[in-house]
Amino acid sequence: MGVDLGTQSVRAVLVDDDGAMLGSGAAPLGGGRDGVRHEQSPDEWWEAVRTAIGGALRDRPPGPVGALAVCGTSGTVLLTDGEGRPLTPGLMYDDGRATAEAALARERGLRVQPTWALPKAMWLLSRHPASAGVRLTHQPDHIVSRLVGRRTPTDSSHALKTGYDLTADAWPHEKLAGLGLAEELFPDVVRPGARLGEVGADGEAATGVPAGTPVIAGMTDGCAAQIASGSLSLGSWNSVLGTTLVLKGVTAEPVHDSTGVVYNHRAPDGGWLPGGASGVGAGALARAFPDADPARLDGLAPAHEPSTALAYPLVSRGERFPFLAPEATPFLLGDPGSAADHWAALLQGVGHTERLCLDYLDHLGAPQDGPLTFTGGGSRSAYWNQLRTDILGRTVHIPRHSEPALGMAVLAAYGAGAAPTLADAAKRMVGLSHVLSPDPARTARFLEPYLKVVGELERRGWLPSPVATHARTRADSLETS
Repeated sequence: MGVDLGTQSVRAVLVDDDGAMLGSGAAPLGGGRDGVRHEQSPDEWWEAVRTAIGGALRDRPPGPVGALAVCGTSGTVLLTDGEGRPLTPGLMYDDGRATAEAALARERGLRVQPTWALPKAMWLLSRHPASAGVRLTHQPDHIVSRLVGRRTPTDSSHALKTGYDLTADAWPHEKLAGLGLAEELFPDVVRPGARLGEVGADGEAATGVPAGTPVIAGMTDGCAAQIASGSLSLGSWNSVLGTTLVLKGVTAEPVHDSTGVVYNHRAPDGGWLPGGASGVGAGALARAFPDADPARLDGLAPAHEPSTALAYPLVSRGERFPFLAPEATPFLLGDPGSAADHWAALLQGVGHTERLCLDYLDHLGAPQDGPLTFTGGGSRSAYWNQLRTDILGRTVHIPRHSEPALGMAVLAAYGAGAAPTLADAAKRMVGLSHVLSPDPARTARFLEPYLKVVGELERRGWLPSPVATHARTRADSLETS
């Protein structure tokens, strides 16, 4: 079983050893968003998890559940008491209120962004002073502790944005102490795939998952989607398009980025998973067209290639990848001639950002000679998949199932010993739906709008000029190759 705590919903899936779907369930999530503020209720997470798991187990065959793992949104954090009860709301992955705290952490030598968990924990502590038993808790930790019935270690994937040093495999307590953060605030850490415990009697009563079911340490939702994509060979990349856009790859060594825009997760069985999370994504569509019929607008969008307007479709203020700009705001240059033209501009804007992300990774020297896959809710749109393929100008693989919950089911199988490596588990459990090839004529058609986006981002002072220059140079080399 895999459980995914997303931005708008919780999803749970139950699969067999070959990845065949035996059951699935989902439940919506609400939350409060106001400017840079974005919170959700930890109690609502738990109730949604209970509903989603209930749906996944509704028609399950007799017998035990082999194992389960949970993923959450990267950088979402809260404070809990000694019994694991929430003391604060969950500050979500894109909550941007901790700008001053992030600056202070960077002064102390910790490479963090304002939306990362560490500065948000500092922000929470400044308003909820630490007392005996107060603990920093990541989103999945809260769920796992309720399933198991006690506090459990966190995984190094979710701990990364809280300042955990993956190279040393330890908390940098000396630097953290310089920020006034005591050692006891932080959880123990294990590598993803490690066994955290078993579902307890209360966990079974609340969810229906049999007591004794092994609970396996998970990873962030972006890494979970990467596992679900099957993109686990060196040089491969997975682009997760949901509310926002996340790119994850596989490299033998960490990808070094002095700005901290690209960060590196440690794979469960060795190697490195570099990547970055943009603020651009499908959430911009929901904001601009709250009552839209996406399939209908997708059908009208081909008449607007390229669109009249040029979009940078941030979901909320601030950008994290392919550049760091807390002051960045969404923009729409030009006046769309219709709703379909506006819709097309947003779809294309995500594709342009995706291309810039890959150009930035190339700028850092990250290998990209493996397959590229698309996952996430956005990959359910056949039109958008082909559009993005054409904007990127490269072949794209579409997995049979493209959801983080499946990635957690694969990781649970690996952690329970069902396969010798995570790649072996994914090879058996993840299937390929189809492969998309770019249309060179459409790729050429979108080159000018892409370069205009690059120029506008540079003009506004958000995109560093060396990165913009690299994007233009790479476009020229690809065009003449």
